[in-house]
Amino acid sequence: MGLILYELDGCPYCEKAANALDDAGVDYETVWVDAMHSERNEVKRVSGQRGVPVLVDDDHGVTMAESENILTYVERTFA
Repeated sequence: MGLILYELDGCPYCEKAANALDDAGVDYETVWVDAMHSERNEVKRVSGQRGVPVLVDDDHGVTMAESENILTYVERTFA
């Protein structure tokens, strides 16, 4: 399955995470989430919380939230 990035349209933190993946040349799937926190059930299912961005890396068995964590992970793993 590879990488999945859960994003909210217009979210600057999500954009930072997506830009880091793009800059690293990594292929990933984007899952756009609902603006209402209460409707983000899939995000909660995979990460235990409803905030975005969330990165799921099935190849490495990693799921993480928080854009700064994602930026560090992408730099260390794919750069």
